[in-house]
Amino acid sequence: MQDNWPLGWVRERLAYAPRSPELFAAALTHRSAAGDNNERLEFLGDAVLNFLIADRLYREFPSAPEGDLSRLRARVVSQQPLAGIAAGLGIGEALRLGSGELKTGGFRRESILADALEALTGALWLDAGLETTRALIVPLFDDLIRALPHPEALKDAKTRLQEHLQARGLPLPRYTLDRVTGEPHEQVFHVRCETADAAVAGEGCGSSRRRAEQQAAERLLERLAAGGGPS
Repeated sequence: MQDNWPLGWVRERLAYAPRSPELFAAALTHRSAAGDNNERLEFLGDAVLNFLIADRLYREFPSAPEGDLSRLRARVVSQQPLAGIAAGLGIGEALRLGSGELKTGGFRRESILADALEALTGALWLDAGLETTRALIVPLFDDLIRALPHPEALKDAKTRLQEHLQARGLPLPRYTLDRVTGEPHEQVFHVRCETADAAVAGEGCGSSRRRAEQQAAERLLERLAAGGGPS
């Protein structure tokens, strides 16, 4: 950890000079270490980050409905991408951790990195206000947002099938559990999904009923797209 922590780190990595260094010291202190930790700032930063990303996505995808925007935001602010951005900033090297976390490599753990990024966002919001926080934090997500798939691709098969049928004024599909095979600890569920008139169906299997239903819905969608039923 470099000298003049945390001021030196914040100035170097965020090009920002804190007015209240104690906020950033807390943001970069895990609960396993002594002193003020980042749990409260993480709570605040989570809300601020969700707002900032929601605002960015609202502008980036002007025709996307609320459900699609929610799925896109969940993709951006989930633990793995947050941890990746935190690692890119070098937050892991700046974190103060207790001896136990240090020994087990806590500075690389996704949950700790993601929480620290949220806490850092909360510290910035308190120290500098919303617009400065937006200017410093949102650009960190530019590559991630540019790489997002089309919102439609984030919907699961059951949701896409339901919307496909509803858009055509058709009843919802029926899901039927045909059978369960395998040993009790390795069960395989076999599900049939069919249109209300039973004209078109899809079959799926999986280690849970939910997974089998998703696969069956996907196959029914494929058959409908191929001209096997209402289009």
